[in-house]
Amino acid sequence: MTIKFYGIFLAATIAAIGLRLPRLEQRPMHGDEAVHAVKFGSLLEKGFYRYDSYEYHGPTLNYLTLIPAWFSSAEKITDLSEFTLRVVPVFFGVFLTLLLLLLVDGLGWPAVIVATILTAISPAMVFYSRYYIQEMLLVCFTFGAIASGYRYTRSNNGAWAIYTGIFLGLMHATKETCIIAFASMVLSLVLTLMICSRQQRSFMNYFKTINPWHTISAILAACIVSALFYSSFLTNAGGVLDSLFTYKTYFKRAGQTDLHVHPWYYYIKMLIFSRYGAGPVWSEALIVILAGAGFVIAMMSKGIAAVNSNLLRFIAIYTIVMTGLYSIVPYKTPWNLLEFLQGLILLAAVGAVTIVKVQPKVITRVLMSLLLVAGGAHLAWQAYLASYKYFADTVNPYVYAHPVMDVLTIAQRVEEIAQAHPDGRDMYVQVICPEDDYWPLPWYLRSFPNVGWWNKVDDDVPAAPIIIASPSVETALMRKLYELPPPGQKNLYVPLFNSYVELRPRVELRGYVTKDLWDRFQQYQGQKSIESRAKY
Repeated sequence: MTIKFYGIFLAATIAAIGLRLPRLEQRPMHGDEAVHAVKFGSLLEKGFYRYDSYEYHGPTLNYLTLIPAWFSSAEKITDLSEFTLRVVPVFFGVFLTLLLLLLVDGLGWPAVIVATILTAISPAMVFYSRYYIQEMLLVCFTFGAIASGYRYTRSNNGAWAIYTGIFLGLMHATKETCIIAFASMVLSLVLTLMICSRQQRSFMNYFKTINPWHTISAILAACIVSALFYSSFLTNAGGVLDSLFTYKTYFKRAGQTDLHVHPWYYYIKMLIFSRYGAGPVWSEALIVILAGAGFVIAMMSKGIAAVNSNLLRFIAIYTIVMTGLYSIVPYKTPWNLLEFLQGLILLAAVGAVTIVKVQPKVITRVLMSLLLVAGGAHLAWQAYLASYKYFADTVNPYVYAHPVMDVLTIAQRVEEIAQAHPDGRDMYVQVICPEDDYWPLPWYLRSFPNVGWWNKVDDDVPAAPIIIASPSVETALMRKLYELPPPGQKNLYVPLFNSYVELRPRVELRGYVTKDLWDRFQQYQGQKSIESRAKY
């Protein structure tokens, strides 16, 4: 029987890899991905990372990306590809499924198998496992801390206490939102022990069974791991303090009113039902409904065969608390839901297994199992659609403030023009967008060392032969190009693009290129066409 479970577990893990790994380069880089990529490029080239308490989040994503970069022999940012970067969250998305093995004796093999399958095929889990951001790392480290903590309670082995501390330290070194998980863990542990104390023994007796040296070891492990990352491995001691000062910025942003402020039900609605325009219906309601059943089961007074009731109650309370805290915070981005989605998946697994088991007849158990399989197939199909068909389409609820495919057109056109310019990629390019709203272009123009990034038109700076700008600065730009230069020193500019192009939906960019460079480009293209025909 155990061999059969291991076989199914392996198949689910392979499915997780199969849904996450292919075609990592097809989706345009999100602005956040590009920011992290450029930040990592600096670490790769200079060998030094300095934590910024105002931006970028924690350093684990950057340092862990060194591993695939070294394997690919990358030495500078131009050597990097989207695959090299995105394979990092892919790894932790798959590793998350492997960590579920630590809960086999707590939830039972059937629930662990179902949880593995749901983790492997959840559209949100799959989609953001292919995103070069911190979320999947944070989810993995958070679950690692919970699972290791559970293993410690079962064995009282100091090694598991240290593993718990390591995961906690990695959480802190990954993203500021770890404090929501920390608060949820502490509150859930206290409430779980209070429930247990009413049924079995006093509240304080649980703490008497904990070896204080194990507690100290866990705390030291967490502090050491976090400090190593934030201090850039002992080369920037100030980074440790900055990791604490950052919460001043974090709490300020969490309550500010801007584009990322959404109602409290934003995450739940996204999971239960989403549809935009003529796009398909998106729903992970199967997980939410089964998780509701799992929560009820967890709160039942009597234990459940093959399930550790204390572990299940902790997961249930932790998930509810985490969901509530993330819902209360006004500042919301869709990838944040991954933190409590993993808890929902664990509860859903217990709910699904229990619902099948309580069916009085074999035929009803079979029918219920087939319904769950059909629901799982629908989740897997949505995961495929989200990551491989609607990967940059606004009909996909997980596509958020995402660049459109036009960014590839912009990069390609600049590359083509560079081939006709005497300086090649060393030619001067200007990008002018208010409030630095030009990401992810720095990633796509990373091969061009002489790109100037501007928030406004600067009359004192010579105009570049190629200018990419927001329409909002066009009036000032035309004045600079045609009114300010003295007679005989004006350059005629023509459109860089043949049609309307966007950075993101409804965020237009316009391109301008000097007429002489454009003519040179046209001649170069014509010559290439003649040479190509001559080959055949």
